[in-house]
Amino acid sequence: MDPLRTAIALIPLASYLLLLGLVNLRRRPLVTTGANDLATLGMALSGLVFIGPIELFRPEPATVKLGAYVWLLLLGLYWLGLSLVAMVVRPRLAIYNVTLEQLRPAVAEAVAQVDPDARWAGDSLVLPRLHVQLHLDSFPLMRHASLVSSGGEQSLEGWRRLKRALSRSLQGLTVSPNPRSVTLLTFAVLLFAISVAGLVASPEQVAQAWVSLTGF
Repeated sequence: MDPLRTAIALIPLASYLLLLGLVNLRRRPLVTTGANDLATLGMALSGLVFIGPIELFRPEPATVKLGAYVWLLLLGLYWLGLSLVAMVVRPRLAIYNVTLEQLRPAVAEAVAQVDPDARWAGDSLVLPRLHVQLHLDSFPLMRHASLVSSGGEQSLEGWRRLKRALSRSLQGLTVSPNPRSVTLLTFAVLLFAISVAGLVASPEQVAQAWVSLTGF
């Protein structure tokens, strides 16, 4: 693969790893929605999609008619598709840099604030006043936890209220930096270095690849 396509594929992924590394260096957990989490991952993979499926299935008639602008159209379709998927996925809250044991008391405190009628059953939780049902999940290797919706009927406003309450509860929690952050940052720097080195070392190949992609 030429240096330009390599850079297009790796730079968004490196940016995502850099962001994850910085988040896991924090001494406080970070709460975000599942839609935002998915959209960020979609941005990280956009370069791979650009040089993979998008370039492979690029319609030739549209390329002839629109020239380089066809890429704006195809990328726009990708972002619209990603936005649609992010809007229709089941509600979820993602909490970075926290263990399940650290998260559980904060969830209990937040739930007590927004719904005194809440009922626990193991790792499952029902909040009847908010019309929210969920269960706790975790990824111990990356010190990452989630509140994942369970059941069909979910109130988006209830999830928003729960997120605000959980964010307040976690403000007083101080955690140690995640040791995995060093690995994430190292891979990010390595991918950036590979991308930049290829662009600098082979300007002729970059120019040729640019012409093949854009037509000028």
